[in-house]
Amino acid sequence: MSLLLLANLVKKSMMNRMGKLLLIRHGESQWNLDNRFTGWVDVDLTSKGMEEAQNAGKLIQSHSLEFDDTYTSLLKRAIRTHFLALEQMDRLWYPVTRSWRLNERHYGALQGLNKEETAKKYGADQVKIWRRSYDTPPPPLNADSEMNPKNDLRYRNLGAEAQPLFESLKTTIDRVIPLWNEDIAPKLKQGKSILIVAHGNSLRGLVKHIKKMTNEEVLELNIPTGSPWLLEFDSELNLTRDGYL
Repeated sequence: MSLLLLANLVKKSMMNRMGKLLLIRHGESQWNLDNRFTGWVDVDLTSKGMEEAQNAGKLIQSHSLEFDDTYTSLLKRAIRTHFLALEQMDRLWYPVTRSWRLNERHYGALQGLNKEETAKKYGADQVKIWRRSYDTPPPPLNADSEMNPKNDLRYRNLGAEAQPLFESLKTTIDRVIPLWNEDIAPKLKQGKSILIVAHGNSLRGLVKHIKKMTNEEVLELNIPTGSPWLLEFDSELNLTRDGYL
């Protein structure tokens, strides 16, 4: 067989291979349960959240899905969900990339506050704007706060871009997309299968970009904890189908 023919066969095989992207929002965290704004605070899973992560792994295994690469944020609720799911699949050896770009939206001065109590203090309409608007950020975190990313070893050497004091959904999406464009999308075009375990808002931003949703449509998108969502692409990165397992 000539080298040219072999190269064409390999190219055709790659073109016929469909890229798969599986998204999982981390299992229930303690502050999900406590109804608090979490953001970049490194809160762990509840026992229910751990069970959700394990069930996600079992569900993935039941569909015989395998992955070339996996991704998480730098927050333990996503990292632990990733670990527990892969443990159920007996796939702890999968390669993993951890990126701050997949972190949850930074909720600024709202982080740690109970959502109902915050609504009583500032008014339900104002809190709804902070939570659900596309480009209106919450009040900024005080720069002297212990929660300032500058004080965290994970972000200290990453520069100002990785040290926000607040984020809107728009700015959250803006920092997710470079990871998609430069790393994840090229792999999907090659027909690879990718697993991402992250957060409600970072995943909403990714889905908005992939499905070309309007700013208004993404505000109605809610991604449940621990529920694997499979998206499939052709070689031109056109979405061919998607749905929860």
